[in-house]
Amino acid sequence: MPFFMETETARINRLIRAGAGAGLTELEFFAREIVAWEKSAERREQMAGERYYSGDHDILKRKRTAIGPDGKLMVLENLPNAQVIDNQYANMVDQKVNYLMGKPFTFSCENKEYVKILNKKFTLNFRRVLKYVCEDALNGGKGWLFVYYDEQGELAFRRFPAYQILPFWKDDDHTTLDAAARLYLQEVWDGLAKKIVKRVELFKPDGIYRYILDGSTLVPDVELGDYSPYITAKTGGKVETYNWNHFPLIAWKYNKKEIPLIRRVKSLQDGINLLLSDFENNMEENPRNTILILKDYDGENLGEFRQNLATYGVVKVRENGGVDDLAVVVTADNYKAILELFKKALIENARGYDAKDDRLSGNPNQMNIQSMYSNIDLDANGMETEFQAAFEQLLWFVIQDLKTKGAGDFEQEEVTVIFNRDILINESEAITNCQNSMGILSTETIVEQHPWTKDVQTELERLKKEKEEAMADYMGAFPNKPATGTSDKDNGDQGGN
Repeated sequence: MPFFMETETARINRLIRAGAGAGLTELEFFAREIVAWEKSAERREQMAGERYYSGDHDILKRKRTAIGPDGKLMVLENLPNAQVIDNQYANMVDQKVNYLMGKPFTFSCENKEYVKILNKKFTLNFRRVLKYVCEDALNGGKGWLFVYYDEQGELAFRRFPAYQILPFWKDDDHTTLDAAARLYLQEVWDGLAKKIVKRVELFKPDGIYRYILDGSTLVPDVELGDYSPYITAKTGGKVETYNWNHFPLIAWKYNKKEIPLIRRVKSLQDGINLLLSDFENNMEENPRNTILILKDYDGENLGEFRQNLATYGVVKVRENGGVDDLAVVVTADNYKAILELFKKALIENARGYDAKDDRLSGNPNQMNIQSMYSNIDLDANGMETEFQAAFEQLLWFVIQDLKTKGAGDFEQEEVTVIFNRDILINESEAITNCQNSMGILSTETIVEQHPWTKDVQTELERLKKEKEEAMADYMGAFPNKPATGTSDKDNGDQGGN
């Protein structure tokens, strides 16, 4: 059986013992872990990745300050305070996601029937969800995919961002889960006012337990139901509950250390924003808001002088008086040079590629293109390894679903998931190489490497059909003669006799 009954489910005693050793119940143990994780540096970093991807950067909180009379910093409201964002981080995330997931992934397996079933099972909707999971993995170090049955009894998939899931791992390599907690905020009506409720879902081997996080206490969620099994089914009018043999929450990691991309490039992204903002500030500063030097000037106090200057734009001085300004010369070339260094460093640290690279000028050969893609290709290799392992876990649930519904037993089938990377190529050079490989490589291999190929099997079937039609046309040009029992040569010889 792919599932086992709820009554046969083993509870996770290790976590209970860990909490009991500290004088805590299981629920108190989970509550303390969730409260500590909610304010942890790891979760803040995961949320920072999401913020920066959405354009919410630290530069938006920047204030212009100066040392006040008491020696402490004070905010200056009358100075230009540009908050310019050049979101190179989001560009790197999109670049990596589309490089690995931009083209549909394919399956390689000797059992073609199994491949057809998988292509039907993993619909366009799932492929879109997996692309979102890839974004979550980059922004938070890992993304999460939850496997469940929808209301129609079909296997379905739901994604959770990294900052919502607190995993409890069974091993140091973070490959197997003991349990997991999901913390999310929900806006609800409380009388005539709205309030934010912190809801918690505890994923255990025997189902999902729901709570409200009230301070540091977990209170059963009566509104949504405090418990539900992973699977329910009606048998003879009776509702039966089942649970998976495997944990239906799968981690899709960016790398082994689960380090988000934002950690590599946040300081560089902040530097780019700061440079652009300072450049705009310096360009906006003029005699009405810059430093002025008054010579032999009598009259109102300096505040009134500033106000009159801003209002009328002129200064009235005595005969020997004057006004000079202490201006800062803005050299655009200096900003441009530093900005280019920062952007180049960000691309290298993010392990991306520069689409405006000089190596793409003219008619670049494939070696130049591959050299430009080397960093993102290496990063994608590691990411693909993690995703392959996650896909292996996901396929277990698909196999159990097919087995339960009588669609076949594919547990012994070996299948490889191929992520078709969206890489720029020199098509003319690739086509020439394919032509030169005729007679050396098989037709299937050549068709697979051709840049215009979308589906190898479809192209091979088309080639076969075209050859058969060409052969039929050729044979049609030479209709069969009636059989005489003698050849032309024999007839000639007989005539000679």
